[in-house]
Amino acid sequence: MGKVQGKYHLRVFQHAQDMPPRSFPAPNNFVLQGSLKSAPQGFANLGPAGESSLLNLRIALPSSNIAGLEKALLDVSNPSSSNHGNHLSRAQVKAFVAPTDEAAAAVNTWLASHGLGAKTVSHAGDWLSVSLNVSQANDMMAAKYENFQHIASGKIYARTLSFSLPAKVANFVAHVHPTISFNNPVGPVLSTPKPVSADDLPTPCSPACLQSLYEIPIIPATEKTNSIAVPGFLGEFANAADLTTFLKMYRPDMPSNATFTTQLLDGGSNPQNGTEAGREANLDIQYTVGLATGVPVSFVSIGADQPDGLHGFLDVINILSGEDDVPQVMTTSYLEDEEGMIAADLAFKLCEAYMAFGARGTSMLFGSGDAGVAGNGAFTCTTFLTTVPSGCPYVTSVSSTGGISPETASSFSGGGFSTLWGTPDYQADAVAAYLTLQGSANAGLFNTTGRGYPDVSAQGNDVPIIVDGQLGFIGGTSASTPTFASVIALLNDQLIAAGKPPLGFLNPWLYANPGMLNDVTSGSNPGCNTDGFAASTGWDPVTGLGTPNFPRMKAAAGL
Repeated sequence: MGKVQGKYHLRVFQHAQDMPPRSFPAPNNFVLQGSLKSAPQGFANLGPAGESSLLNLRIALPSSNIAGLEKALLDVSNPSSSNHGNHLSRAQVKAFVAPTDEAAAAVNTWLASHGLGAKTVSHAGDWLSVSLNVSQANDMMAAKYENFQHIASGKIYARTLSFSLPAKVANFVAHVHPTISFNNPVGPVLSTPKPVSADDLPTPCSPACLQSLYEIPIIPATEKTNSIAVPGFLGEFANAADLTTFLKMYRPDMPSNATFTTQLLDGGSNPQNGTEAGREANLDIQYTVGLATGVPVSFVSIGADQPDGLHGFLDVINILSGEDDVPQVMTTSYLEDEEGMIAADLAFKLCEAYMAFGARGTSMLFGSGDAGVAGNGAFTCTTFLTTVPSGCPYVTSVSSTGGISPETASSFSGGGFSTLWGTPDYQADAVAAYLTLQGSANAGLFNTTGRGYPDVSAQGNDVPIIVDGQLGFIGGTSASTPTFASVIALLNDQLIAAGKPPLGFLNPWLYANPGMLNDVTSGSNPGCNTDGFAASTGWDPVTGLGTPNFPRMKAAAGL
């Protein structure tokens, strides 16, 4: 059996003796770390990569005490714990996440033996970066780097279908990237906002609609230590002029100068030319600034060429984790397919980074996906597909609803059961109840012992946004996530004003208080030539526990 790293992980293969048989034998004195039979769907093999081509490797070292960090996170996040809300400091988290001196020394000695030196690229020291050519990488890792073209975008990446490490260092490396991970460079698929006339307006749920439906307060927040971080990826830029237009149209009660700040990572930028305004970035900014009245919002723009292999997901979390003051809420509307694209070890390191960030007191919310049970919709599927980061048990996954009275599940809402992480204790009863109700439906198409997602939901159909000065409408869990995040930010404002800590990692609190949410019991999320899952009473893998009810959530938070 594979080693279990933390009680929520299913099969985390840390060393070769834990791994199932592979089709790529490792050479003598090398330990196989991972392999694929072929590249994922959508990629074409162009042949060997040029030996002199430059690779920028990221090397992950195992953290010294992830089990201890998980225990600490759950302790401060469990509403019945006497330690609830006592979030950890940067130094406390670093002590859990940092690698052992033995691991760091072994890896650096190995690199030095090849004339290479690494630099540390995470505040805890568990990630190293080193530049080398393809020939060196092939030699050091018994690899065979080839060029693979992503057919839809035309982008070309150097990857290997297997890699191994010398036995003397293998136990001290959690993962190396780029090796066997194939990330989708196209990113999330969003509908295109189009100008509409007054005669053609759909029936959208604008900020006023959301405030009424979920009883979200419009009184401005007062606590400036409370904030929301909105990461932007894949060349998506947030436009301040579009935000002003949006607020004049939908929040005329707010100050005319209400805006956001910008933080740049990995060579990111945020140009303000209207033609470069991003649908995703504008959506996230307009529905945080426009709903979390008065809460400071920061747009964190990540450059287009991130070396972390996860669109910048790892970089943004590692950099923000290294700061003394962290945002109380982070909302992200981007995702990746769990199966076939991201190596399991890379996904685990990402999830551990979220664990660490949650322990600092940040609530992390991610869209669950817009292709039903087909994950990100990038693959042809015969079994249900799932998404990262939603499958990580240390984040809160948000799906979409439509309709007002009553709300119903949006058919595109991503949801299901992770193939990488097991069912966490905080949702075990809720998942078991749903599976009993599910019976034999969809048998064999999903992992019955996996972490179930989404956790919650919010409106996400025909949401109005402004892009390059024009009104358009957009749908997706990308719209639902900033809405739920804004609710949490406003609750945090009131908690901080009352001298209490922010909510932090939400899931234990959410599952302990399901009655504070509006249960959504109709709709489904079809995909993979099936009807998918059906919404039901209680938690379900379509709408989670339900949509926000601010007064009931406020009471559950002890306000």
